[in-house]
Amino acid sequence: MKKTLSIITILLLTFIYSFSSFAGDDGKLNLKNKKNGSYEVKDCFEKVNRGIFAFNQVIDKIVFKPLAKGYRIFPQPIRSGTSNALNNLSNVVTIPNNILQGQMKDAGVNSARFVINTTIGIAGIFDVASYYGLKKRDKEDYGQTLGVWGSGPGCYFVLPVLGPTTVRDSIGSLANIVGGDAWYNVTVANDTQYFSEVDYYSSRLISGIDFRAKNIESFDSLEKNSVDLYASVRSLYLQDRNRKIGNIDETTETLSDDDWEELETQ
Repeated sequence: MKKTLSIITILLLTFIYSFSSFAGDDGKLNLKNKKNGSYEVKDCFEKVNRGIFAFNQVIDKIVFKPLAKGYRIFPQPIRSGTSNALNNLSNVVTIPNNILQGQMKDAGVNSARFVINTTIGIAGIFDVASYYGLKKRDKEDYGQTLGVWGSGPGCYFVLPVLGPTTVRDSIGSLANIVGGDAWYNVTVANDTQYFSEVDYYSSRLISGIDFRAKNIESFDSLEKNSVDLYASVRSLYLQDRNRKIGNIDETTETLSDDDWEELETQ
């Protein structure tokens, strides 16, 4: 029972604010992936999804947006150090997925970055590796790996609190929980004397708040300028996922790179 609750909690914290692609009037999206061809993503449960999306918007206004504004009170060096540490920690998922996708050079660079920043950079608070020329690479996850291997996205749906996802991305997240996240293994799975599951959940929650704090104005602009906010978010989420799976080096409409950091709006 405890393990089941842990999995549910991780899913809730992992999917806070996801987005991306171009939607047609019929709710279907034709996405072209450079490696895997075209997929039609169906919004199989649109009525239910819209209801959950509306619920998430309320939770955002009551909980996450106020927390994000409060987080912004901290001085910039503290917030930058927090972001650096969270990005460094994400390498425990990115590195194995680099290998699974055949990105050996990126796996090597990310491994070196992780070692240098964890040690000299004091748990990743300082991005020392970039100073030595090891620039940050794109994050990878198991959902992206499944896409690179040729798996279609399946139905698009919205989860309570978690936000947008697809069948493929959900399976990828479960794979991450089952054994692909070293940070999960040393906290929740093994509950070592040095770290506990509280450390894991706290890092996930802070990551969501950090992301939300960086994009307060951008989300407000998106909400203000969208005729149909639900369709806009669905479009953004699927487009971004498609771009990352295909390793397409271009900015997604109102979205910049680096895993949702700093949504760009005009």
